[in-house]
Amino acid sequence: MNLFSILVVAALLATIASLIWGLLSMVRGGEYDESHSAKLMNTRIAFQGIALLLILLALFFK
Repeated sequence: MNLFSILVVAALLATIASLIWGLLSMVRGGEYDESHSAKLMNTRIAFQGIALLLILLALFFK
């Protein structure tokens, strides 16, 4: 595995973790969900963007 592969896997795992965290927050509901839902969604979107950028860079340099 090269560096890009490791970084892509890490970004994908971070995306999955933030998605699960957001879903658990929604299931729990309450004040925590109201104060953190937007931040968790933005974090997931950022990780998805990083993963996509790394995939494109890996394909470009291959």
